[in-house]
Amino acid sequence: MDREQNFIITQGSDNIFDDLGFDRSEAANLKIRADLMLALKEYIQSQGWTQEQAAEFFQETQPRISNLINGEISRFSVDKLINMLSRAGMEVKVEVLSIAA
Repeated sequence: MDREQNFIITQGSDNIFDDLGFDRSEAANLKIRADLMLALKEYIQSQGWTQEQAAEFFQETQPRISNLINGEISRFSVDKLINMLSRAGMEVKVEVLSIAA
């Protein structure tokens, strides 16, 4: 049975949280935290560490590192993530751009 299916493809923005309907400020905060968490996850993987080794390095618990690896955004503040990145020797830069309302 041949059925013709029509799909509508919509180009997303650079912030999936905005696309999902979060209000602008919450979407921005979630995106920032997600980006910082990804950088930390990549760092941990590049070191070849187990979650226990990462926990020791970051002075966190293994379950906390598991939360990070699993992308549990709600469990981390921007402050906490920046502190962890700093401990790893990484610099975080903030860029503020004017956008149309």
